[in-house]
Amino acid sequence: MTEALVAFLAYPGHVALDLVGPAEVFSVANQVLDGTRRAGRRYRTIVVSVDGRDDVVSESGVVIRPTAAIGELGPVDTFVVPGGGGIHDAIDSVELVRAVAAVPARARRCATVCSGTFIGAAAGWFPAGTRVTTHWARARELARRHPELVVDPDPIFIRQGDRWTSAGVTAGIDLALALIEDDHGAEVAQVVAQWLVVFLRRPGGQSQFAAPVWSKPPERAPVRAAVDLIHRDPAAPLDVHRLADHAGLSARHLLRLFTDELGTTPARYVEQVRLEAARRLLETEDSGVAAVARRCGFGTDETLRRAFRRRLGVSPDEYRRRFRSVGPRPPSTPHPVPL
Repeated sequence: MTEALVAFLAYPGHVALDLVGPAEVFSVANQVLDGTRRAGRRYRTIVVSVDGRDDVVSESGVVIRPTAAIGELGPVDTFVVPGGGGIHDAIDSVELVRAVAAVPARARRCATVCSGTFIGAAAGWFPAGTRVTTHWARARELARRHPELVVDPDPIFIRQGDRWTSAGVTAGIDLALALIEDDHGAEVAQVVAQWLVVFLRRPGGQSQFAAPVWSKPPERAPVRAAVDLIHRDPAAPLDVHRLADHAGLSARHLLRLFTDELGTTPARYVEQVRLEAARRLLETEDSGVAAVARRCGFGTDETLRRAFRRRLGVSPDEYRRRFRSVGPRPPSTPHPVPL
């Protein structure tokens, strides 16, 4: 039986877990397939680099020893590019980008973990209009660099034909499980997940883990006045007409200025601020969901639940179970801007 070759790219400054995590998933899959005597190709994993000779130091200092150069690869079942702080040097390397660009011609499928999507994009892996993801904190930069792509910062992973992209760090494990499910079915992937003590399909998306992205106060005085009012008391009635009166503008004029400067409407901004306030209370206090909803301006627990499901992909109760703090939470910084 032929093996399915899975090649991982190593480059200076990659995140070791982006590489080692998925590699371990494929190793456990082999054990499950052998133990259940199931048909299907087993996986063989290798690490490649540009030259294939020198050891590669990851971002955390873990040293990876490649077994081949990218250019020496023959047919590959799956090619995986990890992310890491070294991506900017990597995409500046003409030799590396050219080598990665040649991979899809001999690979059945190509995948990126975390900010590895930057390398895949630089190598031309994704046609214009392709929906991709990356670490939530890198999504805006990726969208700026590659406006031809549709960057979605929330999914844990996205499949677009034979191209797969995934979120940050541990999402590489989710990605590998999805690849195994695609190859061998949900039952095998579920057993692998059980052995690894992880979810086969992680509930919710990246948004539940993302910290707010903070920005300086708006430059325009009327917008700044409206934003200050929102942060002063998120639970107050904050419709666009009240915000406009406070800013000394018509509702239509404020809506235009607000959207132009902050990239979102006043209503969505208010919901985001209220959502962040609710997250802080759920993480640090024992108040019931209904009480949290009232204190943060959602009115009812059902409205809060709908906002959590829509924005974070989980319920308030699920969020609290995962993120309940055992110690003090750092104080909030004003002016969150939604990802």
